[in-house]
Amino acid sequence: MSDLRNGSIRGDDTYIIRMTLTDDIRACTLCAERFAATATTHSPRPVIWFRPSARLMIVGQAPGARVHESGRPFTDPSGDRLRDWMGVDTATFYNQDRVAILPMAFCFPGYNAKGSDLPPPPICARTWRNKVMAELGDVDLTLVVGRYAQKWHLGSKAGVTDTVRTWRDHAPRVFPLPHPSWRNTAWLKKNPWFEADLLPVLRARIKEVLT
Repeated sequence: MSDLRNGSIRGDDTYIIRMTLTDDIRACTLCAERFAATATTHSPRPVIWFRPSARLMIVGQAPGARVHESGRPFTDPSGDRLRDWMGVDTATFYNQDRVAILPMAFCFPGYNAKGSDLPPPPICARTWRNKVMAELGDVDLTLVVGRYAQKWHLGSKAGVTDTVRTWRDHAPRVFPLPHPSWRNTAWLKKNPWFEADLLPVLRARIKEVLT
């Protein structure tokens, strides 16, 4: 029996197994010891949501606890807010043929002893990100959500507010966004230009790309 990347493993006429990048990511246990040492003591569960046909890519941070349980990205209040920002319904958002959701880490990083979210482990991006980006190819629109994603994709050393404020420098192919967590409600009140100026342009661009 021999291995063939993106081909078949054939032992006899009964079994044909296709090895893909998503299979490799789902089997990843690089962070098993790291997660076991967190306050949540959980096991890896990569949440994968992309296909090469996608025209819109959402780059987030990492799955939260609810997403770890559901196995589906943004099945939490942050997802509700993000879909509202985008002006799309749930069916459109989860259509993998058109929308890829690619966090900086595929697994829930866990909580620390104080119950705060841990950052995405850098080893995940180092191991998988370039491979996934190569498979996706040149998407029409990328939403870069939060500091970790903006640092990787935009090379931004500024804070989220300053990076998002310069959104016109990246549009129409890339839009930097704050994290849609409800913890950022105060940020939205302090920065009304985000909803008044950026979101109408973003929604129009998404509609253009997806239709």
